[in-house]
Amino acid sequence: MLPRSVSHVSGARARQARAVSWPVQPVSPALRRWLKAPGSLTARLRALGTVHVEVMSQGTRRLWPAERRLLKQASGHVREVILCLDGQPVVWARSVTSQRALKGPWKALKGLGSRPLAELLFSHARVRRGRLTQHAWRRAGPEQARARRDWHRVDRRPPSASAGRAPGWARQSVFWHHGLPLRVMESFSPGMRRRFTP
Repeated sequence: MLPRSVSHVSGARARQARAVSWPVQPVSPALRRWLKAPGSLTARLRALGTVHVEVMSQGTRRLWPAERRLLKQASGHVREVILCLDGQPVVWARSVTSQRALKGPWKALKGLGSRPLAELLFSHARVRRGRLTQHAWRRAGPEQARARRDWHRVDRRPPSASAGRAPGWARQSVFWHHGLPLRVMESFSPGMRRRFTP
């Protein structure tokens, strides 16, 4: 049984799009389209080129404040990855769920390896997505610092070419499976504002 707050966002694309809520933010229209895009992000990226996943970290980790509020616990299972498009990093993503969910409906997360999370989220009829929200990371905050560290581990361009390319704008949503949540945050390279596909 899904929580009532997300039961209205069943699979239809138009209904899913209506569930998106956007505060006014100083972000370019093209990047906003990425932040608002419904459906599978991986599928959109594949329309632009070759996508591969770099797994940066996976396992039991201390949770960030918003994650603790959702899961009502201090630690959980965290998977952090970077999605690369034609060899260049374009999205930093973090997914979080509880250990209970990892032993239950979200157990496939453990064996996902370098496959995109979208293969799990958008191929199962019982998975439901909650509301998409966007935000700008606080400059030099812990979230941005972590993403920036991972970004520079993957970005193989010279420092002068990659300076300032780490993600700053992010979106997040919660996926529900048998009533248990999986929170997914995705943050985009500034360069993605020029590459949106309808």
